[in-house]
Amino acid sequence: MPSVEEQLHVIQSGIADLIPAKDMRAKLEQKRPLIIKLGVDPTAPDLHLGHAVPLRKMRQFQDLGHHVVLIIGDGTALIGDPSGRNSTRPPLTPEEIKANAETYVAQAFKILDPEKTTLRWNSEWLYELNLERLLQLASNFTVARILERDDFSNRYNNQQSISLHEFLYPMMQAYDSVVIKADVEMGGTDQLFNLLAGRELMEKMGMEPQVCLTLPLLEGTDGEKKMSKSYGNYIGLTDEPADMFGKVMSIPDSLIVKYYRLASDLPVMEIDAIEAGLAADELHPNKVKRALAANIVTLYHGAGAAEAAEAAFDRVFKEHAAPTDIDEVAIDLSADETYVPGMLVELGMASSSGEGRRLIDGGGVKFDGETLVPKSDNVPSTSLDGVVVQVGKRRFAKVRAK
Repeated sequence: MPSVEEQLHVIQSGIADLIPAKDMRAKLEQKRPLIIKLGVDPTAPDLHLGHAVPLRKMRQFQDLGHHVVLIIGDGTALIGDPSGRNSTRPPLTPEEIKANAETYVAQAFKILDPEKTTLRWNSEWLYELNLERLLQLASNFTVARILERDDFSNRYNNQQSISLHEFLYPMMQAYDSVVIKADVEMGGTDQLFNLLAGRELMEKMGMEPQVCLTLPLLEGTDGEKKMSKSYGNYIGLTDEPADMFGKVMSIPDSLIVKYYRLASDLPVMEIDAIEAGLAADELHPNKVKRALAANIVTLYHGAGAAEAAEAAFDRVFKEHAAPTDIDEVAIDLSADETYVPGMLVELGMASSSGEGRRLIDGGGVKFDGETLVPKSDNVPSTSLDGVVVQVGKRRFAKVRAK
């Protein structure tokens, strides 16, 4: 096992906070494998690089020789984490929770070492709580303490409803830490209250309290908002290799080091060297970003896929040629003219005809490499059979007549 100083350097790389840092050092000085906890509620089935940030940190702990426990919150998901919410979450059915969890675990094990991961479901112990035990646990928390949470206090002050069962969520997450005897619990910065609740409950129950490690939110490809499907700035773990490579290449240079620290598997010392090289103008950002994109694609698809994705990227952006593996879509071309915005919807390149018109008018649509003239809503159908349609920089489709 590496020295305490070496471990601390890796553990603190890219994090938001470590509370309290002195306890982390003290735990490492015990020279034993620590129990590292990450709890996830399976509220959505598909993960992106933002979701993967705590999983990457968990993998670092594994590589340092510590014991990782991934808790699937099928019990807590019945409530839904109120962190950052201004309204009560709609409850998920047990069937939805199970389906989401299976997909989540499959994607998580692309990052974690399954042989070094203990997978637990918190329904194991939460469903077993009887009324007496539930009241005993609840007696460790006060309403005043719960209302210290920004989201709860804001809703209370704004006279927005707070359901009583939402108050139980931090207590249930805290009890997870008690059951598995966690040394460290990880979560996003919006999870700090819940993490501290676990530390507090462990102390009250006479246990060595956990250290709370928070991780920053990862900005999406726009470089501004947090990565989210709702913002359209996400890089999905199941994205096709070429799409994943292109999306990483589109991030602003200011985020290169952050993506290395939070989304790659490069050793921390090598990332330190990259950061220093960029700061001293000794490394070219584009070259470093290419290596980052290749690293991330390799993680989820393999080295061969990364090489092919980089070659496809070069064909489009350096040689200005279309990819070689374009999907063909059969379109009805029997009419004299075809309404192009509607065709873009059929091709899956626009969500609506309105978006299609905006793409055309903004110069974002090309036919066989030629930009479509604004207001070109209708074109002769005979000109479309076999045409390669391009929307933006990375989306291509070939039209075939039905």
